[in-house]
Amino acid sequence: MCFPRTDNPVVTGNAGPTHHDHEENPVTEIRSHIVIDTPADTVWKLIGDVPNIAHWMPSMIESRGDADQRTVTLADGATLIEKIVTNDAARRRLQYAVVGGDLPVTTHLGTVDVLPIAEDRSIVVYSTELEPADLADAFDSAISAGLAHLKSLLER
Repeated sequence: MCFPRTDNPVVTGNAGPTHHDHEENPVTEIRSHIVIDTPADTVWKLIGDVPNIAHWMPSMIESRGDADQRTVTLADGATLIEKIVTNDAARRRLQYAVVGGDLPVTTHLGTVDVLPIAEDRSIVVYSTELEPADLADAFDSAISAGLAHLKSLLER
């Protein structure tokens, strides 16, 4: 399945975090996307390489782990422990949850989808559900910067 061509190669869809009340569990949602002039399978090779997210996410200075869990160190030295929920190469979907670390994250689910637009063009959609809401702006900025860096790495 391919999406219609879009000529806007910059990160879009960043209207800022939105807050939703689902029953009694409030959640803040962040969604960003970027078009990359690279085949989806090539983009997925970087996204699906779970332990090495720091390679394309500039807010992280180190990342390590395996197919089930990774630990990332942020630029300020804080760490996050992330459990891999889904790593589906066929669908090019990665989902992970922050389960520990130095930030006061109480709810988190990150989802990264890599979708083909054309044979040599992809769109990466990165969405995050997060609480507490006061962390949303920092996560939003980090994700946007990560997508922009991913694009620059792949379009060299």
